[in-house]
Amino acid sequence: MMQFVARRAAALVAAVLLASFVVFLIPYVTPGDPVRKIIRSRVAGDAIDDNSVVESLSLQLGLQDPLWTQYLRWLGRFLSGDMGLSYTSRTPVADQVLPALWVTLSLVVMALAIAAVIAAVLGITAALNEGRAADKAITAVTQAFIAMPEYWLAPMLVLVFALKLSVLPSAGWEGPTSAVLPVAVLALRPASHFTTAVRDGMLDALGADHVVAARGRGLSYVQTLRKHVIPNGLLPLTTLAAVWFAGLLGGSVIIEVIFAIPGMGRLLFDGVLNSDIPLAQGAVVVVVGLAVLLTTAADMVHGLLNPQVRMRHA
Repeated sequence: MMQFVARRAAALVAAVLLASFVVFLIPYVTPGDPVRKIIRSRVAGDAIDDNSVVESLSLQLGLQDPLWTQYLRWLGRFLSGDMGLSYTSRTPVADQVLPALWVTLSLVVMALAIAAVIAAVLGITAALNEGRAADKAITAVTQAFIAMPEYWLAPMLVLVFALKLSVLPSAGWEGPTSAVLPVAVLALRPASHFTTAVRDGMLDALGADHVVAARGRGLSYVQTLRKHVIPNGLLPLTTLAAVWFAGLLGGSVIIEVIFAIPGMGRLLFDGVLNSDIPLAQGAVVVVVGLAVLLTTAADMVHGLLNPQVRMRHA
């Protein structure tokens, strides 16, 4: 067990370091003088227009050092909360990232919680009615929502509930009602995938040997479902939810732009649109780091609950 956890922790650290190094290289691989870009992200004012000042600041900031030394210094500052200065606002990037992260986390958590509840109900219902009308209807509906991209579904919901019925705001982040439409858009596709996974997990559990043996020992059908079938049927949700969490953290860009939500997706969009390298770097590293952390944590939980997973990665 400890070996499994150690391997997963090592993979987590390696993935985050690799992603952060790629992000660190952005000033060096994009057009323009990387030294001036880095100085601009660390020093306020217009001093970078003076070549002598640029050379002096370059020495002060250690920009003549080897690349790996600069990376470790940059990573240390980043981990301490110093993400540099935004090009556009000339304010610390951390002051923009943390509030935006809270908004996006709120959206994603609500969306996945709703998706999990819907999937549990529909997946269990479909599995217990395999081949019947309820199963076919649930499968048809979930497949239809899987095929609907968010960039199409979001305007449709705005058109119906905001413009036609006028029951919900079309954009902004002013209160609980502002979250209804974006959360609904974010929840529908994962709910569809979760439902399919729960249905398949339930069907596999219903045919498992230990379930048949439990019935043979005199356990009632309801008790067998509650103790053996449903827990195993819901097990795939742990890994799937983490994977979708990671995807929604970065994939909420379209939704946050459409609904004018000040989250990480919108922040990343603005950083790229305005060529604001420190802002884009901060947003990407935070999103990727959190996504890798959550995915690894879910993998560990899945391994704890399912010994077969641990054996495969031993």
